[in-house]
Amino acid sequence: GNLLLTASGQSEIYVENYRSIIEYTSSLIKLQGKNCKVSISGKALFIEYYTSDEMKIIGRIGEIKYYS
Repeated sequence: GNLLLTASGQSEIYVENYRSIIEYTSSLIKLQGKNCKVSISGKALFIEYYTSDEMKIIGRIGEIKYYS
């Protein structure tokens, strides 16, 4: 399915249907979806857990951007 992000306030994001992690730092996380990519920027970002198709990101989330 499509990349699905569920934000809970500014401190956590639940991601479903991602394909891979492109970049992972404490200020930027880029993910590859089936049809698009998404970048999550902020401070103290941390992937709390992940499986093959879902993950939970915590931290101070500043911006979420989708791009092709």
